Amino acid sequence: MSNVVQFKKPPKPPAPKKPNPGLRKLLTLLGIVAALVATWAYFQYVGGEPG
Repeated sequence: MSNVVQFKKPPKPPAPKKPNPGLRKLLTLLGIVAALVATWAYFQYVGGEPG
C-alpha cells in the first residue's frame, strides 16, 4: 500500500449526437409545403386582385 495519490484524467464525455439528416430534410420539406399552402390560402380567401 502506498500513500501516494494517483491522479487520473477523467473519462471524456461522449460526443453529442448529430441530428438525423433524414429528419432535417423532412422538416425542411414540411416547411416549404406549409409556406406554399399558406400562400395559396391567402390568395384564395383574402384575394390578390389589384385595385
